[in-house]
Amino acid sequence: QVQVVESGGGLVQPGGSLRLSCVASGSLFSLYVMGWYRQAPGEPRELVASIRTSDSTTYADSVKGRFTISRDNDKNTVYLQMNSLKPEDTAVYYCNAHVIVRDYWGQGTQVTVSS
Repeated sequence: QVQVVESGGGLVQPGGSLRLSCVASGSLFSLYVMGWYRQAPGEPRELVASIRTSDSTTYADSVKGRFTISRDNDKNTVYLQMNSLKPEDTAVYYCNAHVIVRDYWGQGTQVTVSS
């Protein structure tokens, strides 16, 4: 069993920045594929960004150039740096750890972009 815990959400004005953090348990963190997803009210959950064991990354088109995903394997942590935030980025952000054939989810952290 892998525990996943997110932190760092909050209220920010349009154009502002936030950094989300996600800690996943386990001694094989460096082998996990880590991802950030988000879900707005009434919408399906969508992939925001992911990072693989090789540190290669994938981003949704809507966040390219504004968000950056990174990982620190020594701290079992993945980050999502979010810049130039827009109201449409408002959602609950979930961290996902993909371990071999299983997926583990955190409880989510709310990000609200509003003036």
